Amino acid sequence: MQLIKKIFAFPRILYFLLPILIITLLFTHLFQNAVEVSSIELIGEATLPKGLIFKKTEVGGLSGITYDPKSNLYYAISDDRGQKANARFYTLKIDLSKGSLQKGGVTPVSMTTLLKDDGQTFRPGESDTEGIALTNKATGFISSEGNAGKFINPFIKEFLLSSGREIATLPIPNKFLPDKSSKKGIRNNLAFESLTITPDKKHLFTATENALIQDGVAAKPNISSPCRILQYNLLNNEPEKEFLYQTEPVTPFLNLIGKFASGLPDLLALDNQGHFLSLERSFTGLGFAISLFQVSLEGADDIHKIDSLLAVDPKNIKPVQKKLLLDLRTLDVLLDNIEGLTLGSKLPDGQQSLILVSDNNFNSLQRTQILAFKIKIETPLIRLLRRLLPNFNR
Repeated sequence: MQLIKKIFAFPRILYFLLPILIITLLFTHLFQNAVEVSSIELIGEATLPKGLIFKKTEVGGLSGITYDPKSNLYYAISDDRGQKANARFYTLKIDLSKGSLQKGGVTPVSMTTLLKDDGQTFRPGESDTEGIALTNKATGFISSEGNAGKFINPFIKEFLLSSGREIATLPIPNKFLPDKSSKKGIRNNLAFESLTITPDKKHLFTATENALIQDGVAAKPNISSPCRILQYNLLNNEPEKEFLYQTEPVTPFLNLIGKFASGLPDLLALDNQGHFLSLERSFTGLGFAISLFQVSLEGADDIHKIDSLLAVDPKNIKPVQKKLLLDLRTLDVLLDNIEGLTLGSKLPDGQQSLILVSDNNFNSLQRTQILAFKIKIETPLIRLLRRLLPNFNR
């Protein structure tokens, strides 16, 4: 009799476990899928005065920006190669307290000179600092493009925010380093522009602005370029994966001067599962073309063991997934040389801000432009609840 009871009791356990299993699988699937920017709205523009002098330095060349929510301050790296002043970053206040960015809403509050581990400043031409990303240890990583023409290697170094002193250097895989044969490595001024760290502070990502020499051509009119995204594990400071990112081909418009440049100047990690915003910037002859993309590493091939993409069949490599979020040319704004982006402070209505900054190249014809957006970032769970409950979060 007891045996019969056990036999008939077994399905009851299944009835209890089955819903738990289904819910577990559902939530696992939801949390592994991509977060998504469901809306984006321009909420203001500001420019710094031309030739602005702060702490005896000219403020300009702002190529990367990052935000510290603890202090409500922004850190912007200058790409000055030592021609105007020593390598440095600026700390900025960006006032979004009224839910928008006003013309005078950006203010420099401090300047920090970068120092090598021996306490010396970088010599002119020794660095070309382009990207910046904060840790949770009062430090920041900064990337430099180096100078391929002079065989100066790119670098990614960690600096103390308080003093600007270098405390660590990440190893750069050999395939990225320029050599005298000019057959491999970064192209000059087309290297590590981007830098971002995941919210859990466990992984750092950078990317080449254009293809490595051994990977393909640099971007040309109507021709894209295969960039590499490089992933580091910050638990051991070692590179661990690489991914193929294909830039969009850009058609010049009224290019009377014959100059053209296009590439990937920045990435922004949205979560810990490999989802980003990417910024693509092109000079087309008649102004700048700036686009924001949503990017996912899901399903992309790890190519860190492939030294040359030209040596393999590109059809066998799955690149990262991209989806156009916004073509900034559709905005009623005269765009400058936008190179950096970061998630900023929360707005008064609780929504998330996004900040973009331009590199004025220390050129009197250009501006240091800051654009602010309101964006809504939704997880798969929020999107599911919105479908099930039409009045959810209205």
